[in-house]
Amino acid sequence: MSISAIVSIIIGIASLILAFVFEGGKVGSLFQYTSALIVFGGTIGAVGLSFPAEDLKRVFSIFKVAFRKNKSRYDELIIFFRDIAIKSRKNGLLSLEEEISRKDGMEPFIAKGLQMIVDGIDPETVKSTLEAEAYITFERHKSGIAIFESAGGFAPTMGIIGTVMGLVHVLSNLDDPQTLGPKIAVAFIATLYGVASANLLWLPIANKLKALNKKEQMEKELIIDAVISIQEGINPNVLVEKLICFVEKNNDKPMGNSEEKQPVSING
Repeated sequence: MSISAIVSIIIGIASLILAFVFEGGKVGSLFQYTSALIVFGGTIGAVGLSFPAEDLKRVFSIFKVAFRKNKSRYDELIIFFRDIAIKSRKNGLLSLEEEISRKDGMEPFIAKGLQMIVDGIDPETVKSTLEAEAYITFERHKSGIAIFESAGGFAPTMGIIGTVMGLVHVLSNLDDPQTLGPKIAVAFIATLYGVASANLLWLPIANKLKALNKKEQMEKELIIDAVISIQEGINPNVLVEKLICFVEKNNDKPMGNSEEKQPVSING
């Protein structure tokens, strides 16, 4: 679980509540179950109608991805492929068959690429096959991101609907003018819920997923580049420099010295 993600949400919500209290408001007045029902129930209903069932089934798993620790694997991947390049140059590409079968936890995408070059498939076919598989993965990720972006769009509208419903209720009961103020305040809680949930939860989650998707896309591009380079028999040291340049170019910042880190098994 990503502590920074949890802390960020807590800071965002706590800041709103504290600011409200400092202005003289009471915390209890911010909690209205009817407003929550309209906003969150309405948002869920609208999102559910907007996407096919197979996409919606993945919502909870996608949600967990946004709050999962995601450390950079670039150094790890570079060291792994350096070792693979050394082995293939010493013992030939067929020696990688043992590497693939021995490492049961190897990422399927990497294993598939290495298996293809062991099988003697031409580089262009290897590249196009891996790129096609990566593309399918990214498109699936985009559908998950779109769900949260959609929720971020619907939530404020549901908040306005809740406020309008509350005001209709207020205007239909004008017998006691002294209660109008509190009733109107309660009505506007729905708008608060809608705008706050969109900007503190749904849209930030969508942005986080976009960043993770971009990061994974870079990792897969690095893997494809490394696999093709190994198939072409590139010098291991040249491969390391090539992959480091790739990462620095896409990250716009220099990497640490990959050679100084210890190899770590590549897991999916």
